[in-house]
Amino acid sequence: MASATSSSLLLSSVFGCRFGGDLRKGRGGRSGCRTLVRPVCRSAEDVVVVGGGIAGLSTAVALQRLGVRSLVLEQADGIRTGGTSLTLFKNGWRVLDAIGVGSELRRQFLEIQGMVVKSEDGRELRSFTFKDEDESQEVRAVERRVLLETLASKLPADAIRFSSKLAKIEKDEQGETLLDLEDGAQLTAKIVIGCDGVRSAVARWMGHTEPTYVGHCAFRGLAYYPDGQPLQPRVNYIYGKGLRAGYVPVSPTKVYWFICFNSPSPGSRITDPSLLKKHAQELVKGWPSELLTLIDQTPDETISKTPLVDRILWPAISPPASTDKVVLAGDAWHPMTPNLGQGACCALEDAVVLAKKLAQALKSSPASDSSVEDAFKSYSKERWPRVFPLSLRSNLVGSFLQWDNPIVCSVRNNVILPKVVQLGPLLEHTNFPCEPL
Repeated sequence: MASATSSSLLLSSVFGCRFGGDLRKGRGGRSGCRTLVRPVCRSAEDVVVVGGGIAGLSTAVALQRLGVRSLVLEQADGIRTGGTSLTLFKNGWRVLDAIGVGSELRRQFLEIQGMVVKSEDGRELRSFTFKDEDESQEVRAVERRVLLETLASKLPADAIRFSSKLAKIEKDEQGETLLDLEDGAQLTAKIVIGCDGVRSAVARWMGHTEPTYVGHCAFRGLAYYPDGQPLQPRVNYIYGKGLRAGYVPVSPTKVYWFICFNSPSPGSRITDPSLLKKHAQELVKGWPSELLTLIDQTPDETISKTPLVDRILWPAISPPASTDKVVLAGDAWHPMTPNLGQGACCALEDAVVLAKKLAQALKSSPASDSSVEDAFKSYSKERWPRVFPLSLRSNLVGSFLQWDNPIVCSVRNNVILPKVVQLGPLLEHTNFPCEPL
């Protein structure tokens, strides 16, 4: 692994003070008048990653391995402990191996052998074994908290700045990016990588629209069995009418579950976890007892409800992934529904592709603004044909699975799922070559 100290673009913290005020300026527009208000400390950084989620931390780790140091800005006051788990297929594991954390994570999470699909009355509709379809396939559900902590542990202690929520972004007179944080601090960055999730402030500044609500919401939880969970290592799906559920073992003591339901609007935000559990139980009352037991075994604090959203990157319509030396990755660029289990996997793929291209540009002789901009354009050109169809396909699969018409659901359950659907073609998108960094 290349040493980060060998990079010619190491983080150099240059602190100074200037008078702050209204510096808001639209892209390509004129600056407003500067009002002298108070002294503001500003630091200068080479590479800033906005967001300490999966995309942000994996990008920072990949850059670190390639000898490029970055500063990660995370709005929370520590590594995010919220969320439940996510399912990673072989493309995700290839990236984790490439950045040096795969083996450490494998030891903690079960390998999932296959998948079974049932109707709401418990009747089995179809079952698959992953390696029968693809010998190289690897599927594991991973706790989000553990994944983030593992990635963060591979970075220097000062590489993540917590409690650093982005308030405003703009270009300064020198063409560098000015980042105003909500705590009053300011940073100038030569390069900014926006990994700040589905509600990305960086993406909004670049002209991307807000993600679109797709018409259904999801309850999620992480059941806990202190004496050992009883389930076989397989993904379980249950399909009803405008309602579906799923659950998968994560570790010897934990099982992830979800319930996805149709709703004309996201609805009001509910923060009382006991109320969330009650609503989830009411939705699947009368469904297979194994699912109901899982919900009972779930600590209230692990239960969440979220609206499902995406943003399809339509050709010739959507803004590009980069503007000058600012670029997007992960959910900030291509938020997608979880129906194919590819949101986190694609974020990991983004990380290694972007890191390789950026590191190569920074180490070119001579490194220049144009070489960085060309690297970002090359990244976008390579990644768009990958994430556009996946986002679209995930949206269509969700619509198919959320049908609520009884006749259509009967055709789905009795004809399409048992007789038409083949798992092999559905797994082709997990083929992603990734060499160690």
